[in-house]
Amino acid sequence: MKYTIRMRLFVIMTGLIVFFVFLSWLLNDRLLEKYYLYDKKNNLVKTYHTINDLFNEAAADLELELEKLENIKGIRIVVRDRDFKPIYDSMFGSEVPRYNASNRLPRRNILLAFKSRIDRLIKDKGIWIGVYKDSRLNTEFINLAARLDNGHYLMLTTPNAVIKDSVAIANRFFMFTGFFTILVGSFLVFMLSGKFIKPILDLKEIAQKMAGLDFSRKYSGGTGDELDDLGQSINSLSEQLETSISELRAANEKLQQDIERERKIDEMRKEFISNVSHELKTPIALIQGYAEGLKMNIIEDEQSRNFYCEVIADEAAKMNRLVKQLLDLARIESGNVPVERVNFNISALLQKALKKNELLFKEKEVRVETKIDPDLFVNADHDLSEQIINNYLSNALNHLEKPNLIKIRTASLNGKIRTSVFNTGKHIPEEDLERIWISFYKIDKARTREYGGTGLGLSIVRAIQEAHGNSYGCANVEGGVEFWFELDEAANGDGALNIQ
Repeated sequence: MKYTIRMRLFVIMTGLIVFFVFLSWLLNDRLLEKYYLYDKKNNLVKTYHTINDLFNEAAADLELELEKLENIKGIRIVVRDRDFKPIYDSMFGSEVPRYNASNRLPRRNILLAFKSRIDRLIKDKGIWIGVYKDSRLNTEFINLAARLDNGHYLMLTTPNAVIKDSVAIANRFFMFTGFFTILVGSFLVFMLSGKFIKPILDLKEIAQKMAGLDFSRKYSGGTGDELDDLGQSINSLSEQLETSISELRAANEKLQQDIERERKIDEMRKEFISNVSHELKTPIALIQGYAEGLKMNIIEDEQSRNFYCEVIADEAAKMNRLVKQLLDLARIESGNVPVERVNFNISALLQKALKKNELLFKEKEVRVETKIDPDLFVNADHDLSEQIINNYLSNALNHLEKPNLIKIRTASLNGKIRTSVFNTGKHIPEEDLERIWISFYKIDKARTREYGGTGLGLSIVRAIQEAHGNSYGCANVEGGVEFWFELDEAANGDGALNIQ
């Protein structure tokens, strides 16, 4: 069975109280009577000296003073002259003599019998004190015998039974008070032990919370003793542990993020290699096949030979375009292409891009709607911004569906110029809206292969915008899909780049 500190403290303190109460009772029972007897003997000696002084001073009310002493002290007084004749005697009831030297009371045989012994004892010790048992009354008396300065004999007697009764009463009373002391003491010990143990229990609870990595609880204390010092030490330890564990958690989270980032980079690297290999495999195979056909002269007519050459040239152009885009993406993401910020008119740049694509628009019967503010100036890299616009227009043309509508809009939003390119066509699946910005990601691979796309255009847009620190995005809207990007708005057109 486990005992708490409070219970052990209660048992120990209550045991001590019981022990001292029992010890006090035992001392009373064994020694109180002896001490009482000793004290009575001393009182008899003091009474002797008081009576001796009264006789020396020849007090006028000597008899009255002796009666007072008898009643106050609870003793019997006998005074005899040198011849052992009674001077004052209170042992004979109504025969108590008055103080008169001429009085001649009958002598008691018992006193005469002790006269010689008293003379001898007084002579030897000056004052004799002893315990005498009256066999007739079966009672013990404490007796004092001495001679006064005037030569009179003095005997003082007090019953020993009074002492025994007083001791018995004192012991019984002490038993009651001792029992009461044990009860009250036990209650007080129980209450005080609870108050004493409370700071320890608080410290225990704080330590348990600290073991569970909960450092919210602090020791308030207020006892002003060693427990306060311990509590402050635990508070300091708690704060240090909380700081250290917070730092470890932060470091662990950063490590987890680094590991996750490395894992993603490794996956992207593997996926990148796989995608590049896949993208290059088809044109290389075509070039190799058609080149071997030309080498082996498996075709004779000029038209077929020209077709073989055109296929080889087209596939080589695709590979060249892919490699160029890969190099552009790698340079932008690595930071090797510095962002050369200049002020220029984004509206003029959009008009320039639309003019370059007029033939394509006519060829595909595209209807272009624009809502472009003519005087919007931005602060950004001109060439990279133009590349974003070209990629968005190319993406819109490649995914355009009837009614073949492309909308280009600009707007000023909180210090940014947002440019959006909308094209009619199918919506992008919601789960692919974030993935389209990943290199080589293609929603419809067959259609991408049809127009010769590489899946890098939007990745380049993402890299350029991240290099600028600006936002970009895509949203499914009514009737089609809208791509947008933002550039920092220029304060004014002073020193703006001239776009032709």
